[in-house]
Amino acid sequence: MSNNIHPLADCQSEHIGEGAQVWQFTVILANAKIGKHSNINAHCFIENDVVIGDNVTIKCGNYLWDGITIEDDAFIGPNVTFTNDRYPKSKNTAFTLEKTIVCKGASIGGGAVLLPGIRVGVGAIVGAGSVVTKDVADHVVVAGNPAKLIKKVMNNE
Repeated sequence: MSNNIHPLADCQSEHIGEGAQVWQFTVILANAKIGKHSNINAHCFIENDVVIGDNVTIKCGNYLWDGITIEDDAFIGPNVTFTNDRYPKSKNTAFTLEKTIVCKGASIGGGAVLLPGIRVGVGAIVGAGSVVTKDVADHVVVAGNPAKLIKKVMNNE
């Protein structure tokens, strides 16, 4: 089984895992790494210093900037906003890149906003529209603005 890259995608990377799908109007820069059997939906942009694990789903309208890692089996809902610069300014080449990691099996609901330098824990769930301002523990649900603990979840929930 090979990967399936839509002819209207601009996939510059050769680091696309077996069985991965990349849909139309998505741009993937040359050094980005996409794992096996991952599904990158339409209208996404993935910068060079991005690592996406195996079996990841990234829904439409996501922009993954340098310094973002999405581990295996994670889900990124539509239009999630990732950031990597705490104090952005136009033409600032000396900014401090803050890395974000979405851990194995985590799910981010549509329209959520993640500030830079965040770790979303293993199996954690971020509610749709939430604003994540600090790390999210393993196996919890957070929601709101700012995102707060709603409950702990079991591995199979």
